[in-house]
Amino acid sequence: MVSKDDELWLDGDGLTLENIVRVARGSQGEARPNPRVRLAVEAAAKLRRVRDYVEGYWLRPGAPTIYGFNSGVGKLKDTHIAPEDNDLFQKLIIESHCSGIGDPAPEEVVRATMLMRANALAKGVSGVRIEVVERLLEMLNREVHPVIPLLGSVGASGDLAPMAHLVSVLVGHPEAEAFYRGERLPAREALRRAGLKETFAMKAKDVLAMINGCTFTLAMAVLAVHDARRVMALAEIACALSMEAMRGEMGAFDPRIQEVRNHPGQIKAAENIRTLLAGSEWTSDRARRMKLKDEMREGEWQPRVQDAYSLRCVPQVHGAALDVMDFVEQILRREANAATDNPLVFEEEDGSYVGISGGNFHGEYLAFAMDFLTVAVHEIGNISERRSARLLDPATSYGLPRNLVGSTVGLNTGFTLAQCAAAALVSENKTLCFPASADSIPTKSNQEDHVSMSTWAARKARLVIGNLFKILGIEILCAAQGISCAEPQLEGLRLAPATRKAYDRVRRDVAATGDDRYMNKQMNLVVALAESGAFEQEV
Repeated sequence: MVSKDDELWLDGDGLTLENIVRVARGSQGEARPNPRVRLAVEAAAKLRRVRDYVEGYWLRPGAPTIYGFNSGVGKLKDTHIAPEDNDLFQKLIIESHCSGIGDPAPEEVVRATMLMRANALAKGVSGVRIEVVERLLEMLNREVHPVIPLLGSVGASGDLAPMAHLVSVLVGHPEAEAFYRGERLPAREALRRAGLKETFAMKAKDVLAMINGCTFTLAMAVLAVHDARRVMALAEIACALSMEAMRGEMGAFDPRIQEVRNHPGQIKAAENIRTLLAGSEWTSDRARRMKLKDEMREGEWQPRVQDAYSLRCVPQVHGAALDVMDFVEQILRREANAATDNPLVFEEEDGSYVGISGGNFHGEYLAFAMDFLTVAVHEIGNISERRSARLLDPATSYGLPRNLVGSTVGLNTGFTLAQCAAAALVSENKTLCFPASADSIPTKSNQEDHVSMSTWAARKARLVIGNLFKILGIEILCAAQGISCAEPQLEGLRLAPATRKAYDRVRRDVAATGDDRYMNKQMNLVVALAESGAFEQEV
């Protein structure tokens, strides 16, 4: 695959997760345009070569029954479809499989789905016509985005219902709808406005090749792990701010401790926190010797030695999550360059081709990966909420005012309800951690008697990650309030340059508070910064 700023050539093998996100989401504020996606020359040649054989030998009158090309599907696999009926059969597959329900999938998910389905077909083992791939890419390039309902796939024979809705727009079905430049339109009107033919004929195997495979799941999964990486960077910033607000011990982040544990994620997580806190005077013995007015300390100062787990074990918890993300990305890179429909067509030594039925459409890899990612990401929110809770209690925050009240306690309630909101989201995430892959329900008259539920696994992962941006935004808000309360008493001590930038970014939108202010507004402002990537950009 060749990738340049303005073009992306698909060959079925070299598609990267970064390019998938770029095509799905656009340039995200960069000056460069969205890349135009094309089919590589070698891939186009293979598609034509395989299809020529299929039409010459398998689709002629009297040809033996070959599943997917001249047979029924699913439980009807042994039913022969005559050549003169195959065009009608393609239409009827679309009619029966457009069974999704619920709200439309986000545009970014649809775009990623279109890109990766084209890449899967570009491998040249599906027996599909090249015209189908070219039509799909033209829709993508001209921003015709099918309305794909979010619900209705069990991740077994692929995402049959979501992918059928995509195909319904590709063919210009009169009942189908698409978004074009933000407007929801009948599919034919959207295609017409984009300068494409309003209808398109599908031939033998074309529809089955398009709807087999968990490409819809994969699109959500790729975007989820991309956002999980973003949220990990945010979690490190939140942790560093909390470390300074509570004048935390840095010993737990010593590289020697991490190296003898042997895990690359842990080593990286500790290094990131050390980098963020480099130059901080708030995490020094000098800062800890200074007794804050609300600090519950008796007698002479004694070294703290070690902090609670929510601070001390960040390398181990964050690091484990980073290693899970490496694993998940490995699965997704392979899946993004896989052939996942059925049957698949392979060349024999004598130059002929054979169609082999299998189960590459099954979503178990994706289901496991997304369930694992969900659990890992949830734990980042779990430990973050514990730090937020510690910030509110003078007994655990080492002297920050109760509830982080900056004025009169009692008259003011402080930040307790902000922490309650984080706790509610963490509890919601816990229930979403039940693995979708642990469930299965037979479908298609027991032909599909074991399914992956990968689509729900990916949707859950995105929900948990969305909640995590809010949980971490709340921690940043609380940590910033803690710093504001302690700063007058730690006069002359400097925050780390990196965390000072994050703290100042909060204060540009949310002023330090003494008396209570409308909490929802403060929370929403900081959460918006967290979701936008503003903190990572500052730091």
